[in-house]
Amino acid sequence: MSSEITRREAVKRAAGMFGGTLSVPTILGLRGPDLADAKAGVPDLANAETGRAIERNGSGSAAAFKLSVTRWPFHQFTLDQLSQMARELGLDSVELLEPDEWAVPKRYGLTCAMGYATVPNPNTRLTQGFNRVENHVWLIPAYQRAIPLAAAAGVPNVICFSGNRGGLDDVVGRETCARGLAPLIPLAERHGVTLCMELLNSRQDHPDYQCDHTTWGVALVKQLASERFKLLYDIYHMQIMEGDVIRTIRDNHQYIGHFHTGGVPGRHEIDGSQELNYPAIMRAIAETGFTGYVAQEFVPTRDPRTSLAEAVRLCRV
Repeated sequence: MSSEITRREAVKRAAGMFGGTLSVPTILGLRGPDLADAKAGVPDLANAETGRAIERNGSGSAAAFKLSVTRWPFHQFTLDQLSQMARELGLDSVELLEPDEWAVPKRYGLTCAMGYATVPNPNTRLTQGFNRVENHVWLIPAYQRAIPLAAAAGVPNVICFSGNRGGLDDVVGRETCARGLAPLIPLAERHGVTLCMELLNSRQDHPDYQCDHTTWGVALVKQLASERFKLLYDIYHMQIMEGDVIRTIRDNHQYIGHFHTGGVPGRHEIDGSQELNYPAIMRAIAETGFTGYVAQEFVPTRDPRTSLAEAVRLCRV
């Protein structure tokens, strides 16, 4: 709906509001021991993708997945402020960041679980994707630059998109995506970085987007046949397009490399005000043995910190 903020709109706002260079001591008032403490505990980057069990706040949780938060819905905070808040709430990552931002969460003992590749026009990255041969001219070099940078920065995943159909047949679009991604797979394998194509709904938020059903995405993953290419399963988007979320996750977990959350309808808090049962979904994810990241990607309607803390609690199973 027109009244709801989209990722693209939020990115534009954030770029205008926080375009300058940010100083941790200036913004948060950290100095001396406080600043040293904020930098302490930076995780061993070699373990960024391992399945360490979540053992927070004495919960004794056996779930092996880690928790992240996407930046764009929390555009009222600087990246430093969001990273500090994520650290205090026990999250592992702040994600959907450009390469020049990847170092910021690291200062707070976090990683960027899902990074962007730098493309000529970030505002059209969702609509102009790998399903058009003419886009390969600039997409392939962009990802060839991003993958080694991600490996060096300890960023385990880089997001990618199919692009809009524009009248393109689904089979042709999938074949074209495979053609554009295939040259990147050996590089991703060599550097240990996973490319994740996001599943988005084309019914409401992203009209005409091609990778809008799990079956289409899974077929592409099977075609590329690499552990370094998987799907970003956005629970919000796939509830709108398909429903049957838990069974879909169970049946296709081996093709999924990352998850995003969001309440339906409206992409707001994931609490009891919306139709999805997130604790049950998180238990289903945990039961598959998933060891990657589940990222909060909802637009808060209340105090953002309170809403994020509640979402973290709901996702700890």
